Amino acid sequence: MSSLLAISRAIDFVNTKLGKIVAWLLVVAVAVSTTNAIIRKLLNISSNAWLELQWYLFAATFLFCSAWTLIANEHIRIDIVNSLFSKRVRNWIDMIGHVFALVPFCLVMIWTSVPFFLASYRLGERSFSAGGLPQWPAKLLIPLAFTVLLIQAVSEIIKRAAIMRGHIPDPHDGPQGHAAEAEAARLLQAAKNQ
Repeated sequence: MSSLLAISRAIDFVNTKLGKIVAWLLVVAVAVSTTNAIIRKLLNISSNAWLELQWYLFAATFLFCSAWTLIANEHIRIDIVNSLFSKRVRNWIDMIGHVFALVPFCLVMIWTSVPFFLASYRLGERSFSAGGLPQWPAKLLIPLAFTVLLIQAVSEIIKRAAIMRGHIPDPHDGPQGHAAEAEAARLLQAAKNQ
């Protein structure tokens, strides 16, 4: 188990670094948007390429930060319901969700998006908008990002198995845990007190 946990730590390290770097693309997207708006208003010049570049940057941020979101335990779930279960049940829900939902979903997305990208690349597909960007780079983001998310899912499965066996503590247990879970617990307590 220690060698698997070492692999998991390496995956977490790389995906955390990748997420922190890619998150800066939002700043670039804002700068592109602002510059485009200023040039359009002052010089009456516009280009569809600038608008599409903003979409590409946002898409890259959303897709590649998903693994980092999973590491931080900030992915979407029904926290009010989840908080009603014991830690043991929540561990099983996470494990089952990762193995039977997240991993298959990533595999399907990779399997279907690779031909989607390859067809676009072979055709040299460009935007339908005048002056727009090539489409294949945006389509390449999909299989790449889901591969990164799939690798993170493997890391999460390793960690969850180690937590369930008592080899490591749950890093999201206690006061430093998921912020939404803390809010759900507060709301439940407030509802019980009324």
